Amino acid sequence: MDRPASNHLRRGRFSEPGRIYLLTSTTKDRRPIFADFGAARCLPPLLHQAEIENALRSLAWVIMPDHFHWLIELRDSTLCSLMRRFKSRSRCSLYKQGKVEGRLWQSGYHDQALRRDEDVRDFARYIVCNPLRAGLAERLGDYPHWDAVWL
Repeated sequence: MDRPASNHLRRGRFSEPGRIYLLTSTTKDRRPIFADFGAARCLPPLLHQAEIENALRSLAWVIMPDHFHWLIELRDSTLCSLMRRFKSRSRCSLYKQGKVEGRLWQSGYHDQALRRDEDVRDFARYIVCNPLRAGLAERLGDYPHWDAVWL
Protein backbone atom coordinates (compact mmCIF):
# COMPACT_ATOMS: atom_id res chain seq x y z
CA MET A 1 0.00 0.00 0.00
CA ASP A 2 3.02 2.32 0.20
CA ARG A 3 3.10 2.67 -3.62
CA PRO A 4 -0.53 2.66 -4.68
CA ALA A 5 0.01 4.19 -8.12
CA SER A 6 3.45 2.87 -9.06
CA ASN A 7 1.95 0.07 -11.17
CA HIS A 8 0.07 2.69 -13.21
CA LEU A 9 3.41 4.19 -14.27
CA ARG A 10 4.39 0.86 -15.85
CA ARG A 11 1.10 0.32 -17.68
CA GLY A 12 1.71 0.55 -21.41
CA ARG A 13 5.45 1.16 -21.02
CA PHE A 14 7.40 0.03 -24.06
CA SER A 15 11.12 0.35 -24.72
CA GLU A 16 11.85 1.02 -28.37
CA PRO A 17 15.48 1.33 -29.48
CA GLY A 18 15.98 4.51 -31.49
CA ARG A 19 13.04 6.24 -29.78
CA ILE A 20 13.64 9.44 -27.83
CA TYR A 21 12.38 9.49 -24.25
CA LEU A 22 12.14 12.08 -21.52
CA LEU A 23 12.82 10.37 -18.17
CA THR A 24 12.14 11.89 -14.78
CA SER A 25 12.78 10.51 -11.31
CA THR A 26 12.37 12.09 -7.89
CA THR A 27 14.10 11.54 -4.59
CA LYS A 28 12.26 9.72 -1.83
CA ASP A 29 9.86 12.11 -0.12
CA ARG A 30 11.18 14.83 -2.46
CA ARG A 31 14.20 15.37 -0.19
CA PRO A 32 16.47 18.08 -1.71
CA ILE A 33 19.57 15.86 -1.65
CA PHE A 34 21.00 17.41 -4.80
CA ALA A 35 20.93 20.90 -3.35
CA ASP A 36 24.30 19.73 -1.99
CA PHE A 37 26.84 20.45 -4.75
CA GLY A 38 28.88 17.32 -4.06
CA ALA A 39 25.81 15.08 -4.16
CA ALA A 40 24.66 16.59 -7.46
CA ARG A 41 28.11 16.14 -9.03
CA CYS A 42 27.95 12.38 -8.35
CA LEU A 43 25.28 11.97 -11.02
CA PRO A 44 26.86 13.24 -14.29
CA PRO A 45 29.51 10.47 -14.45
CA LEU A 46 26.75 7.90 -13.95
CA LEU A 47 24.65 9.44 -16.71
CA HIS A 48 27.73 9.24 -18.93
CA GLN A 49 28.40 5.63 -17.90
CA ALA A 50 25.10 4.55 -19.48
CA GLU A 51 26.24 6.14 -22.73
CA ILE A 52 29.60 4.35 -22.57
CA GLU A 53 27.71 1.06 -22.13
CA ASN A 54 25.76 1.88 -25.33
CA ALA A 55 22.47 1.81 -23.45
CA LEU A 56 21.57 5.24 -24.83
CA ARG A 57 22.64 8.48 -26.39
CA SER A 58 22.26 11.26 -23.84
CA LEU A 59 20.76 14.40 -25.39
CA ALA A 60 20.09 16.65 -22.38
CA TRP A 61 19.79 16.42 -18.61
CA VAL A 62 19.33 18.57 -15.54
CA ILE A 63 19.74 17.71 -11.89
CA MET A 64 17.38 19.61 -9.63
CA PRO A 65 17.50 19.54 -5.81
CA ASP A 66 14.91 16.73 -5.55
CA HIS A 67 14.66 15.21 -9.04
CA PHE A 68 16.30 14.93 -12.43
CA HIS A 69 15.20 15.02 -16.06
CA TRP A 70 17.04 13.11 -18.75
CA LEU A 71 16.36 13.29 -22.48
CA ILE A 72 17.75 10.20 -24.20
CA GLU A 73 17.73 8.23 -27.40
CA LEU A 74 17.38 4.62 -26.28
CA ARG A 75 19.88 2.17 -27.74
CA ASP A 76 20.85 -1.24 -26.34
CA SER A 77 18.73 -1.32 -23.17
CA THR A 78 15.21 -1.17 -21.84
CA LEU A 79 13.91 1.78 -19.87
CA CYS A 80 13.43 -0.43 -16.84
CA SER A 81 16.96 -1.84 -16.78
CA LEU A 82 18.46 1.57 -17.59
CA MET A 83 16.71 3.28 -14.70
CA ARG A 84 17.29 0.37 -12.31
CA ARG A 85 21.07 0.51 -12.99
CA PHE A 86 21.23 4.29 -12.75
CA LYS A 87 19.27 4.45 -9.50
CA SER A 88 21.31 1.64 -7.95
CA ARG A 89 24.65 3.13 -8.97
CA SER A 90 23.73 6.62 -7.81
CA ARG A 91 22.48 5.37 -4.45
CA CYS A 92 25.70 3.35 -3.93
CA SER A 93 27.89 6.29 -4.91
CA LEU A 94 26.12 8.72 -2.60
CA TYR A 95 26.02 6.19 0.25
CA LYS A 96 29.79 5.65 0.02
CA GLN A 97 30.32 9.40 0.26
CA GLY A 98 28.05 9.65 3.28
CA LYS A 99 25.56 11.84 1.40
CA VAL A 100 22.55 9.54 1.87
CA GLU A 101 21.27 6.80 4.14
CA GLY A 102 18.34 4.56 3.35
CA ARG A 103 16.45 4.94 0.11
CA LEU A 104 17.48 7.67 -2.29
CA TRP A 105 14.81 7.45 -4.99
CA GLN A 106 11.04 7.21 -5.12
CA SER A 107 9.79 3.94 -6.55
CA GLY A 108 9.22 4.06 -10.28
CA TYR A 109 9.92 6.89 -12.68
CA HIS A 110 8.09 8.83 -15.34
CA ASP A 111 8.85 8.35 -19.01
CA GLN A 112 7.48 10.11 -22.04
CA ALA A 113 8.17 8.85 -25.55
CA LEU A 114 8.47 11.75 -27.95
CA ARG A 115 6.47 11.55 -31.13
CA ARG A 116 8.52 11.58 -34.32
CA ASP A 117 7.09 15.00 -35.25
CA GLU A 118 7.98 16.67 -31.92
CA ASP A 119 10.96 19.00 -31.79
CA VAL A 120 13.62 17.38 -29.61
CA ARG A 121 15.36 20.72 -29.08
CA ASP A 122 12.21 22.21 -27.58
CA PHE A 123 12.21 19.39 -25.01
CA ALA A 124 15.93 19.95 -24.36
CA ARG A 125 15.33 23.67 -23.79
CA TYR A 126 12.47 22.90 -21.43
CA ILE A 127 14.70 20.50 -19.46
CA VAL A 128 17.74 22.74 -19.09
CA CYS A 129 15.60 25.79 -18.22
CA ASN A 130 14.11 24.06 -15.17
CA PRO A 131 16.52 25.82 -12.77
CA LEU A 132 15.42 29.21 -14.14
CA ARG A 133 11.72 28.44 -13.67
CA ALA A 134 12.44 27.14 -10.15
CA GLY A 135 14.31 30.33 -9.23
CA LEU A 136 17.62 28.50 -8.66
CA ALA A 137 19.47 30.73 -11.12
CA GLU A 138 18.87 33.91 -13.08
CA ARG A 139 20.85 32.74 -16.10
CA LEU A 140 21.33 29.20 -17.34
CA GLY A 141 25.10 29.57 -17.22
CA ASP A 142 24.87 30.20 -13.48
CA TYR A 143 23.46 26.72 -12.80
CA PRO A 144 26.12 23.98 -12.87
CA HIS A 145 24.09 20.76 -13.08
CA TRP A 146 22.92 20.41 -16.68
CA ASP A 147 24.13 19.55 -20.14
CA ALA A 148 22.80 19.26 -23.70
CA VAL A 149 24.44 18.00 -26.88
CA TRP A 150 23.44 21.16 -28.75
CA LEU A 151 25.21 23.59 -26.40
